[in-house]
Amino acid sequence: MKFFSKKKTAFMVAAMLAGSFIFGGAESTSYAAVSAGTLAAASQMKNSSISNLTDDTRVFNVDKSIEVKNVRFQNRYGFEVAGHMYLPKNFDANKKYKAVVVTGPFGAVKEQASGLYAQEMAKNGFVAVAFDPSMTGESSGLRRNMGSPEIFTEDYHAAVDFVSNLKFVNPNQIGAIGICGLSGMAITAAGSDSRIKAVATSAMYDMSESIGDHYAGDYYTAAQRDAVKRHLAKMRDEEAKTGKSIRGAHELGVDAAGNIQTFDVMFPDKLPADANPVIRDFYNYYVGRAYHPRAINSNTAAWDSTTPYGFFDFNLMDNIDELGNKPVLLITGDKAHSKYFSDNVYAKISGNNKEEIVVPGATHVDLYDQPDKIPFKRLVEFFNANLK
Repeated sequence: MKFFSKKKTAFMVAAMLAGSFIFGGAESTSYAAVSAGTLAAASQMKNSSISNLTDDTRVFNVDKSIEVKNVRFQNRYGFEVAGHMYLPKNFDANKKYKAVVVTGPFGAVKEQASGLYAQEMAKNGFVAVAFDPSMTGESSGLRRNMGSPEIFTEDYHAAVDFVSNLKFVNPNQIGAIGICGLSGMAITAAGSDSRIKAVATSAMYDMSESIGDHYAGDYYTAAQRDAVKRHLAKMRDEEAKTGKSIRGAHELGVDAAGNIQTFDVMFPDKLPADANPVIRDFYNYYVGRAYHPRAINSNTAAWDSTTPYGFFDFNLMDNIDELGNKPVLLITGDKAHSKYFSDNVYAKISGNNKEEIVVPGATHVDLYDQPDKIPFKRLVEFFNANLK
């Protein structure tokens, strides 16, 4: 399979993880080679913990040869971020390893796509941490299912705090991966955090643009933006009066009559026969093969209806020049409806140490979990080359 790069380089990668997708907890799993106590003793970060994974609910093909531990660490706002730490084969706590931190997609959990990416990186010698952003999954937050460009970016910084303070990680060899809607946060964090030496994205979505401007070719008019803002103000006022969270769409539509189009569940129990192919792809992943009860996109509830506020207030790409010449790898598919996000970001990056890989035949969702489409080999090569 060929991957076409804007560096005009073609890469070959064999299909990995062959077989059907299984629910990780369907088989008993025992990771006894390295004790959680040994790993915890190697951590220099306060307000963090490492423990054994006793309830394995991962929804991808789990490689039983890769050890994984539960980890918890605080971001600078005091949110406890929940993660899974994947260890390389033949792990030796006395060695120094390269590390990557990864999360996404927007509304997913660490047991889904980010866990698969972390597992693949660990199979190739990296310490990898997949984590749930604040207020989602197992991470803390009194308000649940609330999205924030700033706090989610901070979660990347906190994940770097955690891995850089592990005695078995080289603090000068840390990278970040963002999948789908967390890609913008990964890029933003990499721009301001000198500890992140390289950043890669897969199936990128710029959530500030997607939420604040709607979708490419369907941008809000001034009147529509005003209608959306009035709707958001109404939702905030109602939440303030009731003290309760109100579910709603994180990306609001406006019909021809100026009415707001929203919803309080991400997907119906069953899609209509004429459903948009993109929606069907998402549905088949989140409600089908990768269903997880803690994932917003899999569950019966949508995001908190005031989630769009942060993305109207702050543009994730405003500080893209802060990347300078830091290495950036953008992975997309030639059939991905989201491809224009990667194209736009590639064009905006001022440095010349950038590359965009376009996977032939790959849709947006293919890059979540399809091993014959995700260029894991190239991803590993990118970090090995740039985490020196």
